Amino acid sequence: MLDVREPAMTAMKQPTERPLRVAVFANEFPALSETFVLSHITGLLDAGNDVTIFANLPRAGDPSVHADFRRYRLNERLRYRAMPANRAARILGASRILIRRRLARPALRALDPRYQEEARSLALLHWTDRLVDHPPFDIIHCHFGLTGRTAAFLREIGAIRGRVVVNFHGVDASACLDQDPNLYHHLFRVGDLFLPVSAHLGRRLVRHGCDPDRIRVHHLGVDLTRFPFRQRRPDPAHPLAVLTVARLVDKKGVAYGLRAVAQAAAAGTAIRYVIVGDGPLRAPLVSLARERGIADRVTFCGWKTQDEIIALMGEMDALLFPSITGANGDQEGSPVVLKEAMATGLAVVATRHAGVDEIVEHGASGLLADERDVDGLANALLALARDPALCARLSAAGRAKVAAEFDVQGLNRRLQQHYRSLL
Repeated sequence: MLDVREPAMTAMKQPTERPLRVAVFANEFPALSETFVLSHITGLLDAGNDVTIFANLPRAGDPSVHADFRRYRLNERLRYRAMPANRAARILGASRILIRRRLARPALRALDPRYQEEARSLALLHWTDRLVDHPPFDIIHCHFGLTGRTAAFLREIGAIRGRVVVNFHGVDASACLDQDPNLYHHLFRVGDLFLPVSAHLGRRLVRHGCDPDRIRVHHLGVDLTRFPFRQRRPDPAHPLAVLTVARLVDKKGVAYGLRAVAQAAAAGTAIRYVIVGDGPLRAPLVSLARERGIADRVTFCGWKTQDEIIALMGEMDALLFPSITGANGDQEGSPVVLKEAMATGLAVVATRHAGVDEIVEHGASGLLADERDVDGLANALLALARDPALCARLSAAGRAKVAAEFDVQGLNRRLQQHYRSLL
């Protein structure tokens, strides 16, 4: 049975231990919505490790990046797969790789049909060309299960060397496994360590065949030094300022957040709602705000950098996190934005969704409602607006919860322990 408890922190060995050579794999990097990947990388660098970043493709769209990407000069550590999107160009490129590599064994094995879509698409071959000349890594740390699956194939064919560690973040352990229960059969057999970001996800991995002895729940952390705390006590003379930070997709439940804000406004509460993020549902959500008569109370900001979000959090009273299980089974993992908001002192209103109750304790460090429960979300917002003392209590308790359990410094030390236990 999976033991979801984190091991007690142990004293770190003296700094005579050599730095680790770590490869960090991500699908898209840098991505504004995936601050946890950036935080993981900067934490490794702060600990003195040698880090190389591998990504399938650069982030599309808005060219802005978080400040730490430039501060740590991560572009110098970043390598892309460099596979053409066009099938004909991809085949031509594959032919050149095989000739240049003189039909070396890893290159030929990258075409083995046992490696399924990764081989058929020629992704393994293009990755092999990128990786095979690299010295061995101590750790190959993959964000999301599908990335881990590819890395496990690459190690098996001899394109890369090192211990394979995989972070599962949400969709990869929910919707992906619902669609294909055997998706990670090979990965679960050969991977060295699996790090779901919540106990909820860990239990799902076990149900799908992952060895519980190779699972360690590893929550995503928050750098408390970057999130200044201010205890919130809303002023009844001003509208309750509510924030949501999310991709505008089904799973994030923003439509239910808008309905809850509309219901709170209809009950006579002065309220304004700021939504940071973008996605395919933006136009329907803007229309919904108009239909509910709250267009003048709602601001859609699009994406912002982490520093901009931190500044905005400092101006707000509460975070509304109305996530739901998507129509395809997609669920959250351990939402970082909840912890960041709590660290700044925002009172949190969220849904009982996936691993959220591992972060927010109802009535103690935040307020919870069931998924799609517009009445419950609206009543929680009304409670914050009408009871400043409740808001202040939740504000202080939220910060204390994050400091005790989700401080990134402690979690980074624990991750180093996990790494070294593999070596």
